[in-house]
Amino acid sequence: MDPPTGPTTGPYDYDMLVIGGGAGGLAVAKEAAGLRKKVLILDLLTPSVRGSERELGGSSVNIDSIRKFLQQASLLGKALQDSQKYGWKLKENAPHVWSDLAAAVQQTVETRSQEVKRELKNCGVFYIRAHGKIVESHTVEVTEVNGRKRLLKAEIIVIAPGDRPQYLDIPGAREHCVTSEDLLSLPHPPGRTLVVGGSSEGLEFADFLFGLGLPVTVLLQPDLLPGFDQKMAEKIENHMIVSGVETLHKCTLAKVEKTEAKEDVSGGSSTSTQSSKGRLRVTIVTSEGQTEQRDFDTVLLSVGRKASTSDLGLECVGVQCSPDSGRILVNERDQTDVDHIYAVGSVQHGRPSTTGLAVHAGTLLARRLFREDTTLCDYTNVPIVVLTQMEYAACGLTEEKANTTFGEASVEVYHSYYWPLEWELPARNKYSCYVKVICHIPDLERVLGVHILGPNAGDILQGFVAAMKCGLTKEQLDATVGLQPGSAQVFSSLTETQRMTEALMMRGNC
Repeated sequence: MDPPTGPTTGPYDYDMLVIGGGAGGLAVAKEAAGLRKKVLILDLLTPSVRGSERELGGSSVNIDSIRKFLQQASLLGKALQDSQKYGWKLKENAPHVWSDLAAAVQQTVETRSQEVKRELKNCGVFYIRAHGKIVESHTVEVTEVNGRKRLLKAEIIVIAPGDRPQYLDIPGAREHCVTSEDLLSLPHPPGRTLVVGGSSEGLEFADFLFGLGLPVTVLLQPDLLPGFDQKMAEKIENHMIVSGVETLHKCTLAKVEKTEAKEDVSGGSSTSTQSSKGRLRVTIVTSEGQTEQRDFDTVLLSVGRKASTSDLGLECVGVQCSPDSGRILVNERDQTDVDHIYAVGSVQHGRPSTTGLAVHAGTLLARRLFREDTTLCDYTNVPIVVLTQMEYAACGLTEEKANTTFGEASVEVYHSYYWPLEWELPARNKYSCYVKVICHIPDLERVLGVHILGPNAGDILQGFVAAMKCGLTKEQLDATVGLQPGSAQVFSSLTETQRMTEALMMRGNC
């Protein structure tokens, strides 16, 4: 919806001006407009370094939906293999066509973005594709795509530009590497791919590409799933290694350069690459200081994301940011050091970063500002999901955090492997799927963390998130009737603890 150009009553043009179209920004804008406030969103939708376009809709449209589509593409490849055990006789091997997948995903993302714009219009939210920069306390300089500038005043300013993938500061990174924003813009399959980064994003893209039949190497720079439960992270890595994904530990990428063109000798739609235009030679340095060179068709950087706060004029009005991450310091009310400026979503310093959390926080912020509500966003027990083929979902504390906070003697970890019924006919690995529940012994074994590794882990977890909000205990889990057939029932029959398992292993019985 185009903003009105005529004068408004009072000293402000808008009750709220949101800089950035992140998920939290969209949520706070729609909720405020629903409370009959005049709201404007500014989002320039700056393309990636390599020119890949970004759509309005924040992480929900530009990140999460794509993650899910790519995971599904990979899972369907595995399902084709399993289908023969279920009686399906395929007449020929089904090739994967990269261009078809890329086009379908990009079209769907564009369609979803158009739906977001329609929602904003229906809610009465004004939107301009423009850059916003704070120049005075309540004043934002608006620079539109055509270069036109103007000043707008708002009573409340909300910072919600989200974040973007980072590049390594090494020779050849920006010239030759791609990020998650660019992968589907490639006109060809990525071919032999080096994924740099052990983040959830890195593992997801590595597993997706491997699921399409492409050779993949993961360079775990700096670590494997930092901040996640490390025992669960190792199980994800082990599953990927057993499947055939190569991983490199304690190494760093030092340089990326283009080599001479070579003849493309690969076969199949998913493995043909741009090798006729030359390959990429990477220089890797080990922890001992030794160097190694390898050739790849594509180098995908997944080394973290950087908050898009560097050019918003925050320093002009005294909004404080972390010098390391560039993320904004906020209090429990999502308020910055400037009392009428707020921040939501992944630009907040020291807070979990998920789309669902950003939407929830943005909605509550609007209600506190314009409905005299006092409910604060709870930034604890935030559910997360890693969309690898062997999906991982968790809520609450990691085992490491629980032991540090309460002491190992006060923490009990119940765990079990399980075998999904649908995996029995194709005889998939019986010891791949795994759950564990972390409990605080002195507090009636209150559940501190739930962790699931297996099919549809995120969907299974959602109900347990609500239960944990209500103070779920192990006794209540045990009193829950399991649903047959189904995988989630494993949580109602956990009897073995890690202490028991470790004792059996020490006695040689396991």
